[in-house]
Amino acid sequence: MPRFSALVVDDDEVFRDSLAVLVDREGFDVRTASNLAETRMALAERWPDVILVDLHLPDGSGVELLHDEQVAVRSEMVVITGNATVDSAVEAMRDGALSFLTKPLDPSRLKSVLASASRTRAFKAEVGSLRDELRKMGRFGDLVGRSPAMQQVYDLIARVAPTQASVLLSGESGTGKELAAHTIHILSRRHQGPFLAVNCGAVVKSLIESELFGHEKGSFTGAEAIRQGYFERAHGGTLFLDEVSEMAPELQVKLLRVLETGTIVRVGASTPIAVDVRVIGATNRDPQRAVSAGVLREDLFYRLNVFPISMPPLRDRADDIELLAQWFLDSVNARDGSHKRWSATALSGLRSRPWPGNVRELKNAVERAAIMANDAIGSELVPEIGVHAPAALAGGEGVVSIPIGSTLEAGERILILATLARFAGDKKRTAEALGISLKTLYSRLAVYQAGRSGADPGVTSH
Repeated sequence: MPRFSALVVDDDEVFRDSLAVLVDREGFDVRTASNLAETRMALAERWPDVILVDLHLPDGSGVELLHDEQVAVRSEMVVITGNATVDSAVEAMRDGALSFLTKPLDPSRLKSVLASASRTRAFKAEVGSLRDELRKMGRFGDLVGRSPAMQQVYDLIARVAPTQASVLLSGESGTGKELAAHTIHILSRRHQGPFLAVNCGAVVKSLIESELFGHEKGSFTGAEAIRQGYFERAHGGTLFLDEVSEMAPELQVKLLRVLETGTIVRVGASTPIAVDVRVIGATNRDPQRAVSAGVLREDLFYRLNVFPISMPPLRDRADDIELLAQWFLDSVNARDGSHKRWSATALSGLRSRPWPGNVRELKNAVERAAIMANDAIGSELVPEIGVHAPAALAGGEGVVSIPIGSTLEAGERILILATLARFAGDKKRTAEALGISLKTLYSRLAVYQAGRSGADPGVTSH
């Protein structure tokens, strides 16, 4: 096994050289630097596995290295302090340092710290190797797929996860934005902290401020006790804000302030509370169009869009359909203790569907087919729950043509399915556009799923 490398940074020459000798005895290749400037020159030549750095240097603080995202990703940090207390060193560990040493140096403590650093580096190398193997098989964190489109997503996630940068995920409904957000979390330095997700479009508008920031007792009717919001509960971890563009403009202003100051104020309170939370936003709208339409504040967009990731629709990753279908069926079998399997014709049928509802729609189709099947899943058991755009859309985008003589029921079906296809399977937006309740929309779709024996006039499935 190759030797690990170390960089010792201290302006005290005697201490620096003595520490370098001890580190060398523990099996490390050692280089030294006396200040931050020399450190950065050394890092430009070669990245060490471990950096042992004094917190107090002639040209700045060793903490500056902790805030450098490249350092955080590539090296383990051990801070050194000569102070009587270790408060500053403990604070450095909160910022990401692996451990700390105090002056005068305790050799046994150094040996323990270096052993921990070696284990950490070896573990990360092993995890990286396993992750590469899993990627080849089509797994990356919570995500499944080996198509070129998903490999690009994996590359972006791997690059941004170890940093503290805000991320904005965009893509149609059902493309896996929450799974991508959780994968970013588990690959980050915050992976031991909480991961909380909130759908900003699903929370009652009058309550979302309280849900996000918490409230004080008596701050409004029904507030019978102090309540922590999502930001406080996600302290030290990651908060995923889905459909962030559905937030009211006044709440977007407050969210922007939290992102800029790192503090929240509970509803009914005036004292700010510091929170350490990484925010990942998501929207199923085109972000730029959402800004142009005035539903997403431009300043909030730029604050969230530090690192954008676009999730591809399933139609752009057709090679993954069979892999996903098998993955979902394996999950059903493991959960139910069953042994259902796909027939070749059923898999072929899955590949030929457009899946406007994306991965979520495919998963629902697999679940229903597995329930209906005794053993092998034939093509006749694959439910036609796809929201296929009817041929009636031939009149142009946003135009529906219903043949004369169609029944009202058939005309309603054409309109509902065409609208659902227009909004890429987003049932909430479809119901709003049609002026009906979400419950009514689900009821209509259930009827269409059950009555698959014949197509209504003007409707074709692709």
